Amino acid sequence: MNYVQQIIENIDADIYAFQEIDDTVSFKYLLADLPQYHYYFMTSYYAGLAFIYKSEVIQINDIYEIYTSYPYWNPFPRSPKIMDFNFDNQNFFAINNHFKCCGDGYLNAADSDDEEARRYLASNLLKTYIDTNLPDKSVFLLGDLNDRLTDPAPNNVFINFLNDTENYLFADMEIATGSSTGWSYPSWPSHLDHILITNELFDEVQNSSYEIKTLKIEQYLPNGWSEYEANVSDHRPVGIKILPNNSVHLNESAEFKFSFSNYPNPFSNSTTFSFNEIKETSSIDIYDCAGSFVKSVNLNIGEKSKELNLNDRGPGVYYAKLVCNGTTLGARKVVIMREG
Repeated sequence: MNYVQQIIENIDADIYAFQEIDDTVSFKYLLADLPQYHYYFMTSYYAGLAFIYKSEVIQINDIYEIYTSYPYWNPFPRSPKIMDFNFDNQNFFAINNHFKCCGDGYLNAADSDDEEARRYLASNLLKTYIDTNLPDKSVFLLGDLNDRLTDPAPNNVFINFLNDTENYLFADMEIATGSSTGWSYPSWPSHLDHILITNELFDEVQNSSYEIKTLKIEQYLPNGWSEYEANVSDHRPVGIKILPNNSVHLNESAEFKFSFSNYPNPFSNSTTFSFNEIKETSSIDIYDCAGSFVKSVNLNIGEKSKELNLNDRGPGVYYAKLVCNGTTLGARKVVIMREG
């Protein structure tokens, strides 16, 4: 939860679409610490979908699910979730998806259990829905679509979208056809997380107000990909920005504040903090929830982690600050929990 909270705060997007939430209770607790965001998820089963959004700038008209009945459970293990919203006095639709995973790379339309066939059918049903119900709307269709855009036509589950170039465009096509270092699923590697837009948005992506990228958040964690995969996801997020203000960019810069984390959290007696290599006089300072100073631990030049023992403190919420030459570089909420 702490990792995801930091990611949300630092990317600072107006809308996030989540897939595969396996703990909705923790998800609610996470959002309780992000008062600038509201959230929505309809289904509470494993691997659910959700939106979170900044209520000050996003005006929700409606949020609903489609293809929810039994005949559609095969193509849609998770029913697509649609957000109808206004931003900057313009109307948009975002369709959040998580397609069936896996397969052998070959589309066998005659086999209803074939993974590629299920994704192919889901893709076609979504196109039918947009063509019929949202023909003149600005639509973002996105999510973990679990297949490649670059497969040959006979095995490409998105072929009907790809062939309809007058009405649809995969905004992340350059990522899909580019270097594998920019793909969203580096474990394979492959690029499986996509953002499709309708022709009402084509003009936007042809000017400098448009930006799309895979956010390599692991680069800002002390232990890189292994830390990100263990605590967040095996997929990188893919983000799109369409704004009139060209100075605003998707946050992936040296100012990303992923230099201070700890595990485990909550903990019983001790926890280990991780941070970028210490190059100046620094310390970790601990305060209680009332803001009173508790203790300080000095860090040595070259250190990247530090175990901190708080077995002399009672259970509760504390705050840890990473301080360098009198300047706070990062802050963490830490929780001590003990049974009995």
